[in-house]
Amino acid sequence: MKIILKEDVEKLGQAGELVDVKDGYGRNYLIPQSKAVLATKGAIAEVELMQKRAALKAELTVKEAKALAKLLEATSVTIPVTTGEDDKIFGTVTNVQIADALQEREILVDRRNITINEDVKVLGEYTATVNLVGDLKPTLKFWVVKAE
Repeated sequence: MKIILKEDVEKLGQAGELVDVKDGYGRNYLIPQSKAVLATKGAIAEVELMQKRAALKAELTVKEAKALAKLLEATSVTIPVTTGEDDKIFGTVTNVQIADALQEREILVDRRNITINEDVKVLGEYTATVNLVGDLKPTLKFWVVKAE
């Protein structure tokens, strides 16, 4: 019996796959538990359409991420901080501050995707890595300056 899985089933397959199972397993367990549906022509066509849509959406996401990566590579932000003696920073610069500075420039990046490459303890120029889709990880320059 051919069925289409609606959810991942251990040792059988992933959601959306067309698999061949014994009649009793499909009829008595998978279909009543709503883990699968019978593979009719209409159901197969619907799954193929959903897979095409998902692939197209993923492709668009990658294109958007590449455009964002180019923008981030070309952008540098300034983070004003309060300092003490010898221009040492009170505390440290965090990814939240970088995300806020990017947001002021209308570039939306989740703060959890920003990694600062080194400890920021004094004024100067630093880099941060922004984790986008897959292995796309552009670097962002940021300046830490004394607040006026």
